[in-house]
Amino acid sequence: MQIALIQSNLYWNDVEKNLHHFNQLFEKIKPKTAIVVLPEMFSTAFTVNTLQGKRPLGHRALQWMQTQATALQKIVVGSVLFEENRQYFNRLFWVYPDGSFEHYDKVHLFQMGKEHQYITAGTKRVIVTYKGIRFLLQVCYDLRFPVASRNRYDALTNQYDYDVILYVANWPEIRKQAYLKLLQARAIENQAYVIWVNRVGVDHHKQPHTGDTMLLSPTGEILVQAPANEEKTVYADIDWSVLQTVRNHFKVGLDWDSFSLDF
Repeated sequence: MQIALIQSNLYWNDVEKNLHHFNQLFEKIKPKTAIVVLPEMFSTAFTVNTLQGKRPLGHRALQWMQTQATALQKIVVGSVLFEENRQYFNRLFWVYPDGSFEHYDKVHLFQMGKEHQYITAGTKRVIVTYKGIRFLLQVCYDLRFPVASRNRYDALTNQYDYDVILYVANWPEIRKQAYLKLLQARAIENQAYVIWVNRVGVDHHKQPHTGDTMLLSPTGEILVQAPANEEKTVYADIDWSVLQTVRNHFKVGLDWDSFSLDF
């Protein structure tokens, strides 16, 4: 399964400029690509400014995703600042080629960036399935909280909760060492592929982002990585046979702790 990971600069609070830019990038997507992944808040860059923009916020970006998914006959994934029932969410959409979608609302809000003052936290974790492969949907800061992304293994059915963790992010360079280490940890501890799609460029707080968009193997190896500080679309291949080999040859899931989640 080929997945396009788009590492791009973002224009703060300028939906039309961002969508125009992604229109140009989408024209170059390889035909065999099944899934296209965009950074966190790809239509505005990371913002908690709920007073600006066309109302309701985020609906223009969702419509654009649906149009692109239908036209290209591919799954399109990305998060937007989304308004619903007088609440705002950092909402990650997984849009199918027929325009239907599933979504995950970011659970862990970045209080140091005042996200919690404006955004409503999600209350459940979301796993979507495509061609038999299960994707756990996550957004940026969620990476720091391993309990919410813990995989589980059922020995009776030989089933895992998921096979891939998919993160979209606006994570700045100043904390780069954190995400580089945490991504490897999430892959190793959960025996799952990890997809990371981060932005590049300088944000409105003058913070640079190096991107480091990548795919990691279930053993924590970096299989594909975009060049730092460069707009680039890289292609990741999820190989089901590799995943099965890793899990069958070293079935650490048999000894994972039993637990339940409140969401």
